Amino acid sequence: MAGVKVHAPIRERIKPPALRRGDTVGIVAPASNIKREALLAGCESLQRMGFQPFYFDSIIDQDLYFAGSVERRTRELHGMFEREDVRAIVCARGGYGCNYLVPQIDIDKVRRHPKIFVGYSDVTTLMTLLCDEAGLVVFHGPMAAKDFTLDDGVDVASWEAALGGIGFWDVADNGARGLKEGSGDGMFYGGCLPMLVATLGTPHEIQTTGTILLLEDIASKPYQIDRMLMHLKLAGKFDGVQGIVFGEMNDCVQHPQQGYTLEDIVLRVIGDLNIPVAFGLRSGHVARRNITLPIGIRASLEVTAQQVQLRFLESATTA
Repeated sequence: MAGVKVHAPIRERIKPPALRRGDTVGIVAPASNIKREALLAGCESLQRMGFQPFYFDSIIDQDLYFAGSVERRTRELHGMFEREDVRAIVCARGGYGCNYLVPQIDIDKVRRHPKIFVGYSDVTTLMTLLCDEAGLVVFHGPMAAKDFTLDDGVDVASWEAALGGIGFWDVADNGARGLKEGSGDGMFYGGCLPMLVATLGTPHEIQTTGTILLLEDIASKPYQIDRMLMHLKLAGKFDGVQGIVFGEMNDCVQHPQQGYTLEDIVLRVIGDLNIPVAFGLRSGHVARRNITLPIGIRASLEVTAQQVQLRFLESATTA
Protein backbone atom coordinates (compact mmCIF):
# COMPACT_ATOMS: atom_id res chain seq x y z
CA MET A 1 0.00 0.00 0.00
CA ALA A 2 1.43 3.38 -0.98
CA GLY A 3 2.25 5.83 1.78
CA VAL A 4 0.52 9.13 2.25
CA LYS A 5 2.04 11.94 0.23
CA VAL A 6 2.94 14.82 2.53
CA HIS A 7 3.00 18.29 1.02
CA ALA A 8 6.43 19.89 1.05
CA PRO A 9 6.47 22.82 3.48
CA ILE A 10 6.91 26.31 2.10
CA ARG A 11 9.76 28.09 3.84
CA GLU A 12 9.30 31.39 2.01
CA ARG A 13 7.13 33.32 4.46
CA ILE A 14 4.35 35.70 3.47
CA LYS A 15 3.79 38.33 6.14
CA PRO A 16 0.35 39.99 6.09
CA PRO A 17 -0.09 43.76 6.33
CA ALA A 18 -0.11 45.14 9.88
CA LEU A 19 -3.35 45.96 11.70
CA ARG A 20 -4.04 49.58 12.66
CA ARG A 21 -6.76 51.18 14.75
CA GLY A 22 -9.76 51.90 12.57
CA ASP A 23 -9.18 48.84 10.36
CA THR A 24 -11.93 46.34 9.59
CA VAL A 25 -11.67 42.94 11.30
CA GLY A 26 -13.58 40.11 9.64
CA ILE A 27 -15.04 37.43 11.92
CA VAL A 28 -15.47 33.84 10.70
CA ALA A 29 -16.86 30.64 12.22
CA PRO A 30 -15.02 27.75 10.53
CA ALA A 31 -15.82 25.10 13.12
CA SER A 32 -18.62 24.81 15.74
CA ASN A 33 -21.78 26.90 15.73
CA ILE A 34 -21.84 30.13 17.74
CA LYS A 35 -24.32 32.13 19.77
CA ARG A 36 -25.35 35.55 18.50
CA GLU A 37 -25.04 37.02 22.01
CA ALA A 38 -21.38 35.95 22.26
CA LEU A 39 -20.66 37.26 18.76
CA LEU A 40 -22.14 40.68 19.55
CA ALA A 41 -20.23 40.88 22.85
CA GLY A 42 -16.98 40.14 21.03
CA CYS A 43 -17.78 42.77 18.40
CA GLU A 44 -18.34 45.37 21.11
CA SER A 45 -14.96 44.58 22.60
CA LEU A 46 -13.23 44.91 19.23
CA GLN A 47 -14.97 48.27 18.72
CA ARG A 48 -13.71 49.49 22.10
CA MET A 49 -10.20 48.59 20.96
CA GLY A 50 -10.67 50.80 17.90
CA PHE A 51 -11.52 48.25 15.20
CA GLN A 52 -14.52 47.81 12.91
CA PRO A 53 -15.89 44.26 13.16
CA PHE A 54 -17.56 42.74 10.11
CA TYR A 55 -19.24 39.37 9.57
CA PHE A 56 -21.57 37.72 7.09
CA ASP A 57 -25.11 37.14 8.38
CA SER A 58 -24.76 33.42 7.67
CA ILE A 59 -22.18 33.13 10.47
CA ILE A 60 -24.86 32.00 12.93
CA ASP A 61 -26.07 29.16 10.68
CA GLN A 62 -26.12 25.71 12.25
CA ASP A 63 -25.72 22.23 10.74
CA LEU A 64 -25.63 19.63 13.50
CA TYR A 65 -22.84 20.98 15.75
CA PHE A 66 -21.15 22.94 12.94
CA ALA A 67 -21.49 26.63 12.03
CA GLY A 68 -23.38 25.74 8.89
CA SER A 69 -22.38 23.59 5.95
CA VAL A 70 -18.86 22.98 4.71
CA GLU A 71 -19.72 25.06 1.65
CA ARG A 72 -20.90 28.00 3.78
CA ARG A 73 -17.86 27.95 6.03
CA THR A 74 -15.46 27.68 3.09
CA ARG A 75 -17.23 30.47 1.19
CA GLU A 76 -17.10 32.69 4.28
CA LEU A 77 -13.36 32.14 4.76
CA HIS A 78 -12.54 32.71 1.08
CA GLY A 79 -14.75 35.81 1.08
CA MET A 80 -12.89 37.36 4.00
CA PHE A 81 -9.52 36.79 2.34
CA GLU A 82 -10.79 38.36 -0.89
CA ARG A 83 -12.42 41.48 0.59
CA GLU A 84 -10.13 44.49 0.20
CA ASP A 85 -11.62 46.28 3.21
CA VAL A 86 -10.87 43.44 5.64
CA ARG A 87 -7.39 43.74 7.17
CA ALA A 88 -7.56 40.86 9.67
CA ILE A 89 -9.59 37.67 10.09
CA VAL A 90 -10.42 36.56 13.64
CA CYS A 91 -12.15 33.25 14.28
CA ALA A 92 -15.27 33.33 16.44
CA ARG A 93 -14.51 30.08 18.25
CA GLY A 94 -13.07 26.61 17.82
CA GLY A 95 -14.95 23.48 18.83
CA TYR A 96 -14.84 21.02 15.94
CA GLY A 97 -15.06 21.07 12.17
CA CYS A 98 -12.06 22.84 10.62
CA ASN A 99 -10.78 19.55 9.19
CA TYR A 100 -13.74 19.50 6.80
CA LEU A 101 -12.47 22.72 5.24
CA VAL A 102 -8.92 21.50 4.59
CA PRO A 103 -9.58 19.92 1.15
CA GLN A 104 -11.71 22.90 0.10
CA ILE A 105 -9.39 25.81 0.82
CA ASP A 106 -7.88 27.54 -2.19
CA ILE A 107 -4.25 27.92 -1.10
CA ASP A 108 -3.39 30.08 -4.11
CA LYS A 109 -6.22 32.47 -3.23
CA VAL A 110 -4.86 32.84 0.29
CA ARG A 111 -1.39 33.57 -1.07
CA ARG A 112 -2.81 36.24 -3.40
CA HIS A 113 -4.70 37.94 -0.58
CA PRO A 114 -2.57 37.57 2.59
CA LYS A 115 -4.39 38.63 5.75
CA ILE A 116 -3.83 38.38 9.48
CA PHE A 117 -5.54 35.16 10.59
CA VAL A 118 -6.11 34.59 14.33
CA GLY A 119 -7.42 31.59 16.28
CA TYR A 120 -6.59 28.56 18.40
CA SER A 121 -8.05 25.23 19.52
CA ASP A 122 -9.66 23.46 16.52
CA VAL A 123 -8.49 26.35 14.31
CA THR A 124 -4.96 24.94 14.72
CA THR A 125 -5.86 22.69 11.77
CA LEU A 126 -6.25 25.71 9.49
CA MET A 127 -3.32 27.59 10.99
CA THR A 128 -0.75 24.85 10.32
CA LEU A 129 -2.23 24.32 6.85
CA LEU A 130 -1.90 28.01 5.94
CA CYS A 131 1.55 28.26 7.50
CA ASP A 132 2.95 25.12 5.85
CA GLU A 133 1.27 25.19 2.45
CA ALA A 134 0.48 28.85 1.81
CA GLY A 135 3.58 30.10 3.64
CA LEU A 136 1.43 32.59 5.54
CA VAL A 137 2.41 33.87 8.97
CA VAL A 138 -0.64 33.23 11.19
CA PHE A 139 -1.46 34.03 14.82
CA HIS A 140 -2.29 31.83 17.81
CA GLY A 141 -4.47 34.12 19.90
CA PRO A 142 -7.85 35.32 21.18
CA MET A 143 -11.14 34.58 19.42
CA ALA A 144 -14.13 36.87 18.96
CA ALA A 145 -16.92 34.88 20.62
CA LYS A 146 -14.65 33.59 23.38
CA ASP A 147 -11.81 35.71 24.77
CA PHE A 148 -13.09 39.04 23.44
CA THR A 149 -16.31 38.54 25.43
CA LEU A 150 -14.39 38.59 28.74
CA ASP A 151 -13.24 41.66 30.66
CA ASP A 152 -9.71 40.27 31.00
CA GLY A 153 -9.72 37.85 28.08
CA VAL A 154 -7.16 39.47 25.78
CA ASP A 155 -3.51 40.29 26.40
CA VAL A 156 -3.47 43.66 24.63
CA ALA A 157 0.31 44.15 24.68
CA SER A 158 1.04 40.95 22.71
CA TRP A 159 -1.91 41.57 20.36
CA GLU A 160 -0.47 44.97 19.44
CA ALA A 161 3.12 43.71 19.19
CA ALA A 162 2.27 40.67 17.07
CA LEU A 163 -0.23 42.30 14.70
CA GLY A 164 1.27 45.78 14.64
CA GLY A 165 4.62 44.93 13.10
CA ILE A 166 7.05 45.28 16.02
CA GLY A 167 10.28 43.70 14.84
CA PHE A 168 11.89 42.38 18.01
CA TRP A 169 9.92 41.75 21.19
CA ASP A 170 9.73 39.62 24.31
CA VAL A 171 6.55 37.90 25.45
CA ALA A 172 6.45 39.54 28.87
CA ASP A 173 4.47 38.20 31.83
CA ASN A 174 3.88 34.99 29.88
CA GLY A 175 3.04 32.74 32.84
CA ALA A 176 5.55 30.04 31.85
CA ARG A 177 7.98 28.28 34.18
CA GLY A 178 10.94 26.11 33.32
CA LEU A 179 10.87 22.33 33.22
CA LYS A 180 14.22 21.82 31.54
CA GLU A 181 16.88 24.48 31.21
CA GLY A 182 18.52 25.44 27.95
CA SER A 183 18.20 27.72 24.96
CA GLY A 184 17.22 27.32 21.34
CA ASP A 185 15.97 29.28 18.37
CA GLY A 186 13.89 28.37 15.36
CA MET A 187 10.58 29.04 13.66
CA PHE A 188 7.74 29.38 16.17
CA TYR A 189 5.09 26.78 15.35
CA GLY A 190 2.36 24.60 16.82
CA GLY A 191 -0.96 24.96 18.59
CA CYS A 192 -3.55 22.66 20.10
CA LEU A 193 -1.96 19.26 20.76
CA PRO A 194 -4.84 16.97 19.61
CA MET A 195 -5.17 18.92 16.36
CA LEU A 196 -1.45 18.60 15.66
CA VAL A 197 -1.54 14.85 16.26
CA ALA A 198 -4.61 14.49 14.03
CA THR A 199 -2.58 15.63 11.00
CA LEU A 200 -0.22 12.65 11.18
CA GLY A 201 -0.63 10.27 8.27
CA THR A 202 -2.48 12.86 6.17
CA PRO A 203 -1.17 14.90 3.22
CA HIS A 204 -1.13 17.90 5.57
CA GLU A 205 1.11 16.48 8.29
CA ILE A 206 2.75 19.06 10.53
CA GLN A 207 6.33 20.07 9.73
CA THR A 208 8.20 20.54 13.01
CA THR A 209 11.92 20.30 12.20
CA GLY A 210 13.80 23.42 13.24
CA THR A 211 10.96 24.87 15.31
CA ILE A 212 10.21 26.20 18.74
CA LEU A 213 7.12 24.08 19.27
CA LEU A 214 3.99 25.25 21.11
CA LEU A 215 1.79 22.47 22.54
CA GLU A 216 -1.41 23.32 24.42
CA ASP A 217 -4.71 21.70 25.36
CA ILE A 218 -7.57 21.70 27.85
CA ALA A 219 -9.37 18.97 29.82
CA SER A 220 -7.38 16.02 28.48
CA LYS A 221 -6.39 13.39 31.05
CA PRO A 222 -2.68 13.04 31.78
CA TYR A 223 -2.54 9.60 30.16
CA GLN A 224 -4.11 11.11 27.03
CA ILE A 225 -1.45 13.83 26.97
CA ASP A 226 1.15 11.08 27.43
CA ARG A 227 -0.29 9.12 24.50
CA MET A 228 -0.32 12.14 22.19
CA LEU A 229 3.24 13.12 23.10
CA MET A 230 4.41 9.54 22.53
CA HIS A 231 2.61 9.53 19.18
CA LEU A 232 4.52 12.64 18.11
CA LYS A 233 7.76 11.17 19.42
CA LEU A 234 7.34 7.84 17.64
CA ALA A 235 6.39 9.70 14.45
CA GLY A 236 9.71 11.57 14.60
CA LYS A 237 8.02 14.95 15.11
CA PHE A 238 10.40 15.94 17.92
CA ASP A 239 13.46 15.30 15.73
CA GLY A 240 15.17 18.62 15.08
CA VAL A 241 12.84 20.59 17.39
CA GLN A 242 14.83 23.33 19.13
CA GLY A 243 12.57 23.92 22.13
CA ILE A 244 9.10 23.08 23.44
CA VAL A 245 6.72 25.32 25.36
CA PHE A 246 3.43 24.05 26.78
CA GLY A 247 0.32 26.11 27.40
CA GLU A 248 -1.52 26.40 30.70
CA MET A 249 -3.02 22.92 30.17
CA ASN A 250 -6.01 23.75 32.39
CA ASP A 251 -8.09 20.87 33.79
CA CYS A 252 -5.66 18.26 32.47
CA VAL A 253 -5.93 16.07 35.58
CA GLN A 254 -7.13 12.53 36.23
CA HIS A 255 -8.55 13.25 39.68
CA PRO A 256 -7.74 15.68 42.53
CA GLN A 257 -5.83 13.04 44.50
CA GLN A 258 -3.54 11.85 41.73
CA GLY A 259 -0.01 11.26 42.95
CA TYR A 260 1.77 12.88 40.01
CA THR A 261 1.71 16.08 38.03
CA LEU A 262 1.31 16.69 34.33
CA GLU A 263 4.82 18.10 34.41
CA ASP A 264 6.02 14.65 35.55
CA ILE A 265 4.28 13.12 32.54
CA VAL A 266 5.81 15.64 30.15
CA LEU A 267 9.35 15.08 31.38
CA ARG A 268 8.89 11.30 31.28
CA VAL A 269 8.22 11.50 27.54
CA ILE A 270 10.41 14.36 26.32
CA GLY A 271 12.95 14.83 29.09
CA ASP A 272 15.60 13.04 27.03
CA LEU A 273 15.43 15.41 24.06
CA ASN A 274 18.18 17.74 25.34
CA ILE A 275 16.24 20.89 24.47
CA PRO A 276 14.67 23.62 26.64
CA VAL A 277 11.15 22.85 27.89
CA ALA A 278 8.76 25.36 29.47
CA PHE A 279 5.26 24.93 30.88
CA GLY A 280 2.35 27.30 31.46
CA LEU A 281 2.52 29.81 28.58
CA ARG A 282 -0.70 31.81 28.61
CA SER A 283 -1.92 31.35 25.03
CA GLY A 284 -4.86 29.39 23.67
CA HIS A 285 -7.04 27.68 26.27
CA VAL A 286 -6.28 29.98 29.20
CA ALA A 287 -8.00 31.42 32.25
CA ARG A 288 -7.26 35.06 31.39
CA ARG A 289 -5.36 37.45 29.10
CA ASN A 290 -4.86 35.25 26.06
CA ILE A 291 -1.45 36.01 24.53
CA THR A 292 -1.16 36.44 20.75
CA LEU A 293 1.76 34.50 19.26
CA PRO A 294 2.94 34.62 15.62
CA ILE A 295 3.24 31.22 13.94
CA GLY A 296 5.84 31.07 11.19
CA ILE A 297 8.57 33.54 12.22
CA ARG A 298 11.88 33.17 14.02
CA ALA A 299 11.87 33.02 17.81
CA SER A 300 14.22 32.11 20.64
CA LEU A 301 13.43 30.28 23.86
CA GLU A 302 15.65 30.52 26.94
CA VAL A 303 14.73 28.53 30.04
CA THR A 304 16.54 28.97 33.34
CA ALA A 305 15.65 28.20 36.92
CA GLN A 306 14.58 31.83 37.34
CA GLN A 307 12.64 32.61 34.16
CA VAL A 308 11.34 31.63 30.75
CA GLN A 309 12.15 34.11 28.01
CA LEU A 310 10.32 33.78 24.70
CA ARG A 311 11.50 36.34 22.17
CA PHE A 312 10.42 36.96 18.58
CA LEU A 313 13.33 37.91 16.37
CA GLU A 314 11.52 39.56 13.46
CA SER A 315 8.25 41.27 12.70
CA ALA A 316 5.21 39.13 11.93
CA THR A 317 3.52 41.69 9.66
CA THR A 318 4.55 44.26 7.08
CA ALA A 319 4.10 48.00 7.37
